[in-house]
Amino acid sequence: MIWRGMRLHKGFVLSALVAVAVPTVVALTAISTLADSTPSPSGSAVPLPGNPTNGASLFAQTCTACHGVNLEGSIGPALNPIFKLPGVSNPLDPNFIIGIITNGRVHQPGDPGSINMPVKGNNTSLTDQDIKDIAAFIIQQNSAGSPPLAANALAERTILWVGIAIVGMLFITLLLSQYNMRWIARRAAAHRK
Repeated sequence: MIWRGMRLHKGFVLSALVAVAVPTVVALTAISTLADSTPSPSGSAVPLPGNPTNGASLFAQTCTACHGVNLEGSIGPALNPIFKLPGVSNPLDPNFIIGIITNGRVHQPGDPGSINMPVKGNNTSLTDQDIKDIAAFIIQQNSAGSPPLAANALAERTILWVGIAIVGMLFITLLLSQYNMRWIARRAAAHRK
């Protein structure tokens, strides 16, 4: 019977354990990394400073040229997920967002985007309530769950995990080929006797 000729050596058992453990650890790491990097709705809801529905229409009229229709960014930074600026503990703090919209921001090293944020987005007709509504819209969009990944971020994640999977498969193939070669050699030696 074929199973009698396939005795497992102690070295093979260790190799098999490694072959199973390495991909398992990689898979668990990938799952936990993706879970950690995916924004989720905040458990403690901060009251919105204004009306996000009104803020959506104001954002579409005033902000999309720089920040994109879906808040994905363009010459201005992405606002969903919102970029964490150096020295800012909570970029979704309503007062911080309202302050940036009201007063503008000079582009600094480490800031996303490529231009200065103009005062009131170059729309001087925005009222204080309009600015609060836009801030409410930005906060609501960031609290709604995970946004779609940008093409570059998706490609980077895909390349990383495909590369790890290829290395893991090569390792498993090496282990299996070594075992098979030993098994073939033992079978050939048994037939010669």
